This record gives sequence, structure tokens and C-alpha cells, in this order.
Amino acid sequence: MNRLLEGVRVLDLTNVLAGPFAGYQLALLGADVVKVENPDGGDLARQLGVDPALNRAGMGASFLAQNAGKRSITLDLKAPAGKDVFRRLVAGADVVLENFRPGVMDRLGLGWEALKAIRPGLVYCAISGFGQTGPLRNNPAYDQIIQGFAGVMSVTGTEAGGPLRVGYPVADTIGGLTAAFAIAAALAGRARTGQGAFLDVAMLEATLVTMGWAVSNLLIAGVEPQRLGNDNMTASPSGAFRCADGLLNIAANKQEQFEALCDRIGRPDLKADPRFAEREARKRNRAALTAEIEATLATDTAEAWEGRLNATGVPAGRVMTVPQILAHPQLAARDMIAAFPDAPGVGRDVRVVRSGFRVDGATPSPDGPPPVLGADTEAILREAGYDDAAIARLRAEGVA
Repeated sequence: MNRLLEGVRVLDLTNVLAGPFAGYQLALLGADVVKVENPDGGDLARQLGVDPALNRAGMGASFLAQNAGKRSITLDLKAPAGKDVFRRLVAGADVVLENFRPGVMDRLGLGWEALKAIRPGLVYCAISGFGQTGPLRNNPAYDQIIQGFAGVMSVTGTEAGGPLRVGYPVADTIGGLTAAFAIAAALAGRARTGQGAFLDVAMLEATLVTMGWAVSNLLIAGVEPQRLGNDNMTASPSGAFRCADGLLNIAANKQEQFEALCDRIGRPDLKADPRFAEREARKRNRAALTAEIEATLATDTAEAWEGRLNATGVPAGRVMTVPQILAHPQLAARDMIAAFPDAPGVGRDVRVVRSGFRVDGATPSPDGPPPVLGADTEAILREAGYDDAAIARLRAEGVA
């Protein structure tokens, strides 16, 4: 059951992150995701990443991160013969996923109206920064541009040190997750009605949707969000606290959790202090309360306090580095990392994260490593009905 999308074919024309991430989520669930790439270098992410040797080989770390389990075909969609091939592929596809600027696919003659005439039940998903309509529709969009527009940066950091971007491409990733969710929903709807759908995914809107209270507090209560750094605006003590060797997140959001925290750190007197006795008072006197708590936490490590507080019913967790969490036994127990020994085109082992959920106790996993550019061109063309002579002609013309 962890191959919930088996039998679904996706034509993935996307580049870099938001689109490829969406396609990767579908591949993890068993969809046949065919990555349609231009013959001149393919997905730009093949040249991006921290390892120059992999970039030169067209297998950049940025590409490897979200393209496992896909197949790759190269097609020149500007050439008439390339368009013909693509149309034939669409006839046997369930989903087309693209993240070009609005209007590009229409100018190629391969937009929604043209493709649904070939495949009436097609689910067509277009990911863009600002959507297919509106005054910003033609603006180029990168993750940091969207973070800035959406207000994410305005609420990240402290009053003295901000606005700041989130430390990973959060808007791109959210856009990809939103697209994958919309595609899965459209496929479920098609199973019921037989009708395809045009999905217009805007990274700006997808990001705003996830901002929760930062947006709703303004819309509903008229309260503008502020930059609070590591503090939780809704409660105190709730945030990051200094221990002997680093930071510990504590979320004593309920009265009973605050009281249990005071007892566990040996400061029961804080419960009766009028500055801290009730919720709103603690928020007003956050800095003073933090100083009192940190004075005790400084006597031991974050890991030691994490164990004590969780055992007492006070939510707590260390602020860890990426290497620390990847090496944590929790991830091993959940089978979170997929490994591909001596991956083609890479010359070394490739490890990638799997899905963020399990199905019937199993973690969905990609079927194979990220593909070398055009590795599956011949197989996919044969599946579409092209014979040896036709394939040779397409290659000779530089179309595939």
C-alpha cells in the first residue's frame, strides 16, 4: 500500500526545486515520473550543488536530492518533431507538471487547452512564483524573492537582527508539497468523475497558507506579527534556552507544564512569584523568567535536561545540527534515508531522504537512483511506439 500511485504516469518538465520536489513526492508513492529534459544540459539543478565534480558531471547534489526514482528522457520541445513526441507521450500520461513562466507552454503549442484535447482526463499542474494571473504573473521568482514577498522574512529573526531568510528554500519546498497535494487530490477527483483539471499553484500563496497565526492574527485580530527570534509569542517559557553546551527548546505552554518545569529544575519558588504566576504575566516578564531558568540550565547539558524534562511531561528538545539529526537513531528506526550504492553517473553512493510519512508501517521509497540525463530516452520512446529507425532519426536530428 505504500505504492498508492502505482500506474500513474507523470510527465515532469520542471527544473531546480519546487517542481522536481513535487514530482519526487509522487515518485515516492509509486508513480512513473518521466523527467522530460532539454538535450542541452537538462535540469539546471544538474549543475548546482556544493560538489563541483558532480556539477561538471551533470549530477549535482541539488539534482540528486529530489530526482531519485524518476526516469529521464531528453526532448527538444522547440523542434516540431520534439513537440510531436511530447504529444504522443501526453496521450498515455495522467499528469503534466511544469514550472515555466506563465505562457511559455502556450507559446510552444503545448499548454493546457492543447493537451487536454489530446488527453481529456489529463491533470495539468503549473507551478509559478505568483500564479498564472494577476499583475505579478510574469515576474521571475526564486525562493528568497517569495520569502520576502510573503512576509516570511519580516517575521524571521529578532528586532535587532532581521528580517532574515529561512535557512533553507522553504517557499520552493512548500510550493512543491502544495503541487503534489493538489495533483493527488485531482487524481482522486478524476477517479470519481473522469474529468481532468488545470492546477495553478502559486508559490506566494502556498507559502502564505502555511504562515498560520502570523497571518490570521492580523486578519482576525488586527495584530501585526513581530520578530521574536527563538521565543514563542503565545506562551512563556516557550522558546530556546541556554544550557551548559548549547540550546534547548522548551515548550511549557500550559500552566501545569510551567509548574512541572519549575519543580524539575529545583525552582518551585518561581510558581508563586507574581511576575510568573499566570500566563499573561509570564509573557510580560519573559526576559526575567528566561534569566531565572537559564541560571539553572547552565549547570548541565542540553541532552541531560532534555531527558529530565520530557520524563516530567515538559516538552523539550535540543537544537541540533543537520549532521546530528541525520545520525540520530530516531531516523534510523523510521528508515528515513534511502541509499543507492555506486549510483550511475555519480561514481559513489547516493543517500536521499524518503517521504515524511509512513503507509501501513512502511516508508515510501524511490525505486532507483536519480537518472543520468536521457538515460531512459530509448525505453520511453519504445513504450510510445517508436521503432529503431524512428529513434535513430530523432537522435540524428538532435531532438532526443
